[in-house]
Formats: sequence, structure tokens, C-alpha cells
Amino acid sequence: MFEYFQGIVTFVHPTYVVIEVGHVGYRVLVANPYRYQVQQKTTLYIEQVVRDNAQLLYGFYDLAEKELFLQLTSVSGIGPKSALAILADDDHSGLIQAIVDNDSQFLVKFPGVGKKTAQQIILDLKDKLPFKNYAPQQAPDLFTSVVETTTTPALADGLAALAALGYKDKEIQKIQPQLKSMSLKNAGEYVREGLKLLR
Repeated sequence: MFEYFQGIVTFVHPTYVVIEVGHVGYRVLVANPYRYQVQQKTTLYIEQVVRDNAQLLYGFYDLAEKELFLQLTSVSGIGPKSALAILADDDHSGLIQAIVDNDSQFLVKFPGVGKKTAQQIILDLKDKLPFKNYAPQQAPDLFTSVVETTTTPALADGLAALAALGYKDKEIQKIQPQLKSMSLKNAGEYVREGLKLLR
């Protein structure tokens, strides 16, 4: 069982990063891949999920984010992919506050979370979250339909990451003009702003 990887990010994809540790590259699924940069030295806290047909590695920016992932996946109806989509925003304080305040309307804005699942999240986690005052430390063909040819590479990557999180093409196309007008520096910033607009 892996606890963490410390190494160099060698590749960033809309759904994962590759981190090289001891001359071995590990594909790690993360909530917001564009939080990381190629050639960045980083530490990823790891959760390994073993299935009948796959062994998957999920990575987290810090231990608090990993703990929140584990709490979310303990809820009936929330799998690892849905949990990553919920965690895609770097600041999880709004999510935690929504759970504490019984705010199911906030939770149903996440991909794959309906009213019943939102209520289940609140029921299961409201009294279990160990860090209610949490503050953050600081496949490609599937995504082509949401990206206009006139977008910058950073915006295109950001839109692909939003699609990978489970947001529908129609939702992404609706916010694309607003994102395009922002002229942000990198894909990570487009993901963060896109998540705000989608909610």
C-alpha cells in the first residue's frame, strides 16, 4: 500500500498526472491535474483502489484532501470519480460548510450528485468531518466536442479537464465565452474559474 509519492511531474492530462519516482512513472488520477506543472517536484498522497480489472492510484495535494476523498467515497452512491469531481475546486471550505449547513442545493451542482445522493452525503458526513474549518494548503478524444478551435491551449486544457470531471458539453459550452474573455495564465486557473461559473 502506498502512502505518498515524492517525485517529478512528467506529464499532465485532463484526468491524471504522471509522476516519476525512482525512474518509474506512475499514472495518478487527481481532482485537478492542472494544479501541477510538468517538471514540478511535488508530493502526492496516494490512495490505491483495486478492482477486478484494474488497479488505480488516486493522488491528493495534502492529507486533508485525501481524508475528505475517503469520507466522500464512504457515502453510498459516491464512487472515486464522483469524489474527484467534487474535490476539483482547490478550496473545499464551501463543500464542508454546505454539509454542515444541510445545504443540499450546493451539493447537487456537482456532476453525478442528485438530490438523494446530496442528502445522503449530509446524513453520512455531517458529524464525521474531522476538519470542518478546512483551508487548503496551497481519454483525450472524449473531450474534443467541447473545445472550439479558436481557444488557447490553456483554455482548451481547462475545458477538457471540466469535461473529464463529468460536466456536460452543454454546460461547458455555456461558460466557454466567459472563460475565453478572462485571458487567464494557465489551465489550472481556467479550471478554478470554470468551476465557479458552473456552480
